[in-house]
Amino acid sequence: MTSSPEATGRVAGIDYGSVRIGIAISDPGRTIVSPLENYTRRSCEQDAQRFRLLASEEGVALFVVGLPVHLDGRESQKSSEAREFGRWLAETTGVPVEFFDERFTSLEAEYLLQAADLTKKRRKKRLDMLAAQIMLTAYLESHEKGSQGTYAIDG
Repeated sequence: MTSSPEATGRVAGIDYGSVRIGIAISDPGRTIVSPLENYTRRSCEQDAQRFRLLASEEGVALFVVGLPVHLDGRESQKSSEAREFGRWLAETTGVPVEFFDERFTSLEAEYLLQAADLTKKRRKKRLDMLAAQIMLTAYLESHEKGSQGTYAIDG
């Protein structure tokens, strides 16, 4: 399920967390990415309703789930959880899912929020969706340049 460079339609970036999920969204032309929300997980059914609604309301053509990997590129326990979540997301919404290396996105987001001189409470409120925005921007830029850095799952 790899998107082609000419693909259009909104892409939603997902910064997976077991408690909170950061969500960013692209414009339909896939050139601008904006933070959308931090979603606090509830129950499987409520989560399914939220992501189905997100997909339909925003016209999501593709989800990109950040894949947390070790510095040397090896996958972690969180990588397995993110992959499991991505499979669930694809089955639940019917929207294709790809994975993308998210190394350093939370660190970069934290740095940017500290530079903005926000309080710790305000930084925490924005961290996950900003990490999703950074990851999705990197994903779209990598496709623009024609490089491969995605991990697709089979439908």
